[in-house]
Amino acid sequence: MDLLTTRSPQFESPRDPTPAGLPHGIVAVPSMDHLDALEAQSIYILREAFARLKKLALLWSLGKDSNVMIWLARKAFFGRVPFPAMHVDTGKKFPEMYAFRDRYAAEWGLDLLIENCPGIETVDPTLPPAARSAARKTEGLKLALAKHGFDGLIAGIRRDEEATRAKERVFSPRGSEGGWDVRDQPPEFWDQFNAAPPPGAHLRIHPILHWTEADIWAYTQRENIPIIPLYLAKDGKRYRSLGDADITHPVASNATSITEILIELEETKVPERAGRALDHETEDAFERLRVAGYL
Repeated sequence: MDLLTTRSPQFESPRDPTPAGLPHGIVAVPSMDHLDALEAQSIYILREAFARLKKLALLWSLGKDSNVMIWLARKAFFGRVPFPAMHVDTGKKFPEMYAFRDRYAAEWGLDLLIENCPGIETVDPTLPPAARSAARKTEGLKLALAKHGFDGLIAGIRRDEEATRAKERVFSPRGSEGGWDVRDQPPEFWDQFNAAPPPGAHLRIHPILHWTEADIWAYTQRENIPIIPLYLAKDGKRYRSLGDADITHPVASNATSITEILIELEETKVPERAGRALDHETEDAFERLRVAGYL
């Protein structure tokens, strides 16, 4: 299957209830005005980070969220991303993800940094198996920070994606080892951000923290952003979230287009990260990773 793009029709807002009596398959999804507001806020955050921090990188995980983030960065800076796009690579992604990275790093003119993760023996042996495998990214990120000296890392996480991420801030201070103190988060009122990293540490900047999964897909469709074909159903299954091939699994789905994905999201009760083995391990595994500096 080739890499796909589509363009959306005019949608209704997801914050308005779907009118009673609509035929099955007709669904309220993000409006153009809503998407414009999300885009403007994200561009503002990206420009604030660029203006106020000395050395930035954008973390590119190759999935739908970070692809939207790169698209927004290109809009924010008039077609060119003025800081590196860094892929912290476990070496275990799907082949389609590596093909996507190589193609679009070139087409989008990215300054691509590929930083490899250390072996499994370097991570906490008390973590459950999938969490231990995922923790390699944390160690790889620490090495990349030490190597390049970034004081800001732009990451494509969303509050609605996972409960621990709901506690995040847009400009989130990290400790000298990359750790995150969930109990000591700065207030962010009226878009007033604390953009000063702690001494010897860095900030994580989250331009799409306020987006939802449906927002990501509606914007992807509107903007014709390329997607990895694994997100579309084949033989009754598709991937909602993409990670390492050995700890990521598809979910049951017949959605073969973005329009069908948006309809599915309105109807499903299956969590976005249901296919991630990490999210089915001990209750505290993900929070332990996040506190230690995981994305």
